[in-house]
Amino acid sequence: MTSRRLLPALGLLLLLGLLVWWLLPLASEPTAALVATPEAVDTRREKNPSAQLSRARVEAVYEAPAALVAELNSPRSTITGDLNLINDLFTNWRINFPRVGHPFGENSEITAALIGDNPLRLPLMPRDHPAINAAGELTDRWGTPFRFHALASDRMEVRSAGPDKIFGTPDDAVLTPPGVNPPL
Repeated sequence: MTSRRLLPALGLLLLLGLLVWWLLPLASEPTAALVATPEAVDTRREKNPSAQLSRARVEAVYEAPAALVAELNSPRSTITGDLNLINDLFTNWRINFPRVGHPFGENSEITAALIGDNPLRLPLMPRDHPAINAAGELTDRWGTPFRFHALASDRMEVRSAGPDKIFGTPDDAVLTPPGVNPPL
């Protein structure tokens, strides 16, 4: 008789444990208001004066990506520098979205995620950046949309068509992040 009463209680405890396990990662994710704008810190501090994030830290997190892409397609840089900037942008993405991997999809979908159409509404580059064309694609210095190829969750190959604007020709520029074994 005791085991009949114990069995439903154990089932309820198991169900409660599964619910906590499922909700725990959601509770540990930062909210958009926490990281999206420096003003969010002031609002959070009003509610909780012992908030851990300082306004300066939030400003640094918010402004770092914008400063990172400021030189993209700049005349002071080269296509190699541009490809490295984009790789750094993806590294910044992985820091902000550690459980997600790279943004995925076509160029326009990846660009949309980078400009703030992501779960945190966190823009890693400005929507009006000159490297974004009218179709919402991230373009190289010659106006051709980059091609992105996810090699792993932590590595994204970035390809530019080069000055001739045609993919598959000798002037293409490609960045394959380290750690990827070249095809045999």
